Parts: sequence; C-alpha cells; structure tokens
Amino acid sequence: MPKILYYDIETAPNLSYVWGQYDQNVIQHEREWYMLCFGYRWEHQKYTKVCSLVDFPEAYEKDPENDYHVVKKVWELLNEADIVIAHNGDKFDMRKCNARFIYHGLGPISPVKSIDTLKVARKYFYFNANHLNNLGQHLGLGKKEQTGGFSTWAGCMRGDVKAWRRMIKYCKQDVVLLRDVYLALRPWMDNHPNLNLYTKKHACPTCGSHNLQRRGRRVTKTSVWQSWQCSDCRSYSRTRLANKDFKPDIVP
Repeated sequence: MPKILYYDIETAPNLSYVWGQYDQNVIQHEREWYMLCFGYRWEHQKYTKVCSLVDFPEAYEKDPENDYHVVKKVWELLNEADIVIAHNGDKFDMRKCNARFIYHGLGPISPVKSIDTLKVARKYFYFNANHLNNLGQHLGLGKKEQTGGFSTWAGCMRGDVKAWRRMIKYCKQDVVLLRDVYLALRPWMDNHPNLNLYTKKHACPTCGSHNLQRRGRRVTKTSVWQSWQCSDCRSYSRTRLANKDFKPDIVP
C-alpha cells in the first residue's frame, strides 16, 4: 500500500506593535511566527504522535523559538509519504510548512498527492459548517480538544509545562478526528488517488480492499463499463477496460 500520512501543524503567532485592538495597521513587526508542534499518523500504524519544540531540550533551552528540528522532522515525513491528508492542508498547513522549509534551507519536498478534507467537504456536500470540529460533531465522530484559548499558546511560548501538555493533547486529537472525518467523506471522492497504481493489484482503487461487488454498468457516449462497489469503504469504481461485447449501432 502507499504511505498515507495524516498531519496537522500548530504555530506561534506573529509579534508586532499596534496602537489599538481593532482593525489596526502594524507599526513594527517584531518577530516572525514559527512552528510549535505538529501531529501525525501513518495509515499503516495504530498510533498518533506529536513532535514539538520541547522534544529537543538542548535546542529549546538555547532558543525556545528555534523550530528547525521540528520543521526538519515534518519535512522528512512529508518526503517519505505518497499521499498526505490534512484539513485545509492545501491552503494552510502545506504552505506554512513550505515557508519554514525555505527559511531553514531545506528545499521543496518530493511530489506528493494531497487530500484536503476541507475541499472535499465543500465540493461534495452542503454542511452548515465545514470546520473540522463541526464535521466531527455533525457526523457523530467526536470533537476537538478544548484549547483553553490563547493562554495555551502564550503558555507554550513561555515554556509552561501545563500549556505544552494541553497543546500536545489538542494537536493529537486533531489528527485523530481528521482521520475519522476523512474516512467518512472518502466514499464520495471521485478524484481520490488510485491506490491500485501503487499496489498493481485488482482491488478497490479508493481503499485497497478486495471486497468488491458488481453494481450494474457505467455508460458513456461510446462505451459500457462494469461498475463495482467496495463492501468496506462503499465507494464506486469501474473496470479499466470497456465491455468489448457491447457495440453501439451509431458512434457519434
């Protein structure tokens, strides 16, 4: 099977001076944002992990804002993956990661297939809200951990142990919920990466299962295809080759 990676990043805010609290122009930009931690899970593994700044105590003690080791770790994981999955990953997580990659001189990651569950939710459904937390609760899959507000981010930037504990728990649950939401939305994805291209086997192209059942035909203007439904993920697919026995009288 291809290497499928679920991931979610958490960042520290920018630090700037302003004259007021609403709709302000920045007087002076003092410090750039940086990566606090990221959660991840491989599809072929059972556990969700979090890599954070405090996992590198020597570097953290010297400079608690130096995210090189965290960024290097996520860079290595993304380079290893064939498919990556994140909520709002195309607009936020991946672009944020790229910003830190180039800052630390790591270069671009190898080409990878990206599945953005936010885009999937917007394309195939009309939910009242498409936030990960809303989708999780609406679909009965669970919800995000409480962050405790900005005080958690501020506490992490101060090195507070309790704040870091909460942040890591929050980040980990985001990845757990991400995976559950993805699996629920997956059957509707008609542009899901074809897993058979990695396994070179006749199986469900969406999840790789061999539990397929015939489900009628899929007809185009010129051909008829055998349609299949996966008994595990419930997605539909079709045979690669058309039915040669069917010959229309008139071909446009």
